[in-house]
Amino acid sequence: MSIDRELIRQVRALDQYDLRRLQILVKGMLVQQGDQTEPEDDGPAKPGKVSYRLEPVNCGKPGCSRCPHGPYWYAYWREGGRVRSKYIGRRLTPDELKLKAPTSSG
Repeated sequence: MSIDRELIRQVRALDQYDLRRLQILVKGMLVQQGDQTEPEDDGPAKPGKVSYRLEPVNCGKPGCSRCPHGPYWYAYWREGGRVRSKYIGRRLTPDELKLKAPTSSG
């Protein structure tokens, strides 16, 4: 089955935000179909490797009719066998992309 040219044209016209949303949708569909692989995973996490995710956030306030809020950017990395995260904010700037995973110093 080939992909319709009009669909390809529409995907190419999407901005970065909508492309990431499309990526999340496609990953979810693959998992539902039994694909358990993560395309960005290259095996064990490399030291200093940081991945970025755009995520919606539930505020937890009773009666909030606007949840989820965001989406907001988060950085994730492995440290001492655990996954750590850092809130970045609404925008991911080139400075944040230079973020290195902190090293454990004891």
